[in-house]
Amino acid sequence: MSADAQAPEKTQVHGGRIVAARLAAHGVGKLFTLSGGHLFSIYDGCREEGIDLVDTRHEQAAAFAAEGWAKVTREPGVCALTAGPGVTNGMSAMAGSLMNNSPIVVLGGRAPAMRWGQGSLQEIDHVPFVAPVTKSARTAGTTAEIAGLVDEALRASLEPPSGPAFIDFPLDQVFMEAEPPEPGPASFPDIPALPAADGDAIERAVSLLRSAERPAIMAGTGLYWGHGEHALQRLCQELRIPVFLNGLARGCVPPDHECYFSRARGSALKGADVALVIGVPMDFRLGFGGSFGEDTEVIVIGTAPPANRHPREAAVELYGGIPATLDALRSGAGGGPDRSGWLGELRELENERRAGEREELSDSRAPLHPMRVYGELQQVIDRDTIVIGDGGDFVSYAGRVIETHQPGCWMDPGPFGCLGSGPGYAIAAAVARPDQRTLLLLGDGAFGFSGLEFDTMVRHNLPVVAVMGNNGIWALEKHPMEFLYGYSVAAELQPELRYDKIVEDLGGHGELVQRPEDLRPALDRAFSSGKPALVNVLTDPSIAYPRKANLA
Repeated sequence: MSADAQAPEKTQVHGGRIVAARLAAHGVGKLFTLSGGHLFSIYDGCREEGIDLVDTRHEQAAAFAAEGWAKVTREPGVCALTAGPGVTNGMSAMAGSLMNNSPIVVLGGRAPAMRWGQGSLQEIDHVPFVAPVTKSARTAGTTAEIAGLVDEALRASLEPPSGPAFIDFPLDQVFMEAEPPEPGPASFPDIPALPAADGDAIERAVSLLRSAERPAIMAGTGLYWGHGEHALQRLCQELRIPVFLNGLARGCVPPDHECYFSRARGSALKGADVALVIGVPMDFRLGFGGSFGEDTEVIVIGTAPPANRHPREAAVELYGGIPATLDALRSGAGGGPDRSGWLGELRELENERRAGEREELSDSRAPLHPMRVYGELQQVIDRDTIVIGDGGDFVSYAGRVIETHQPGCWMDPGPFGCLGSGPGYAIAAAVARPDQRTLLLLGDGAFGFSGLEFDTMVRHNLPVVAVMGNNGIWALEKHPMEFLYGYSVAAELQPELRYDKIVEDLGGHGELVQRPEDLRPALDRAFSSGKPALVNVLTDPSIAYPRKANLA
């Protein structure tokens, strides 16, 4: 008998099992989803491969949970959305992930290929409208292609610049059988170990940095995805450079580090002779480059060149591994001028501005000033509390005063600014980091997008504590429109609505706070409840966050 005849035949498995097997091979243990018939074989595969399903009340929340998982773990988050409206409901999260460079993989259901064009349930070609908000968008043509497409999507999500990848699976292809995939993970890029940027460019940057008397660092989300926090701390410590952070970079230098600053950012960036801009675009948050002084030499650092040109010309651009690039700058630019006077000047300004906040942090008005809410929260947040922002004015105050001490402990929607992301992020954070507190900060407007996800938290026993600033208006729109036109429209919500009662009826813990002295006890009860909780704080609708950013 021939050797071929003696070899045992491989038992074939259905396409959903193949999907799950490739996810499991790369360490994916959670799949965020909302039940849909097009996904049943994937669910069956997940059950066989030991992947837990975390089911939400809206596909948007499932996709945001995938992004939340990526943000808190720096590993690809994965969600499965059923065909048609399931996929379209997840598009805002895909777009946000693209702008945040969040590595997620979206698995879509799809009408069967054998009936394509005949009017199957939820039949639509997702790829043309998903492609602009993803790095990669593919459809499985055969069951045998599935394993390779899953590996390809995971790789695409991680390769710099990281971001979302999409695959959809025709119902017939994912239910049909093929040979099981080869075991073991595919080869993906090792982001922390990527080589440094071009040596000549580094030499030009070293020359600028070595002679800088007033350097400054502005670091953002790309620093976090590039695993650059330790190299950044070494650089700022040895070269005595003040550091400012936004996005996911918050926590990459702890706020008790001597080179960390936040309140003095405007003065530091305008006064800097050299600015290192690490993993952050010069978008509206940096005045499209106008946040820096006219004579500031800007050195841009990232893992990959941006898709669009910089709105302001950079003196040097460094693209490569962020840890290696920062270490090369540190070792080459030592022995520069004494920068203690520059740091002291900024520290004096920083302390002055923090002192100016004390009155608002202790404001005794009722309804409460948003800053009083954060004054109380500052007393209960641990160093490893994961803080999530989902709102306009209320969360803008949080971005200003809430301190984050570790990487991966701050999440907000990012530059896409999609409200409703918070509950999905919180679900993922509580699943990924059950030993850490998860604190969700949200406005009453934002609650309307995804408030029923408190049911998801209850069903999955996720003790997320949410604190709401409830001012009964869309403050981010009402105050500017009244400033421009003298009136506002479509900016009113029901005042003093009992959102806490909604959470109670969903099985969680609810608190209403009307006076400042009642807030701390309510927070303590919420964190002690062991349940998903909402502390509904009535805040003063006349308070508007003082904005300077040019949004357009």
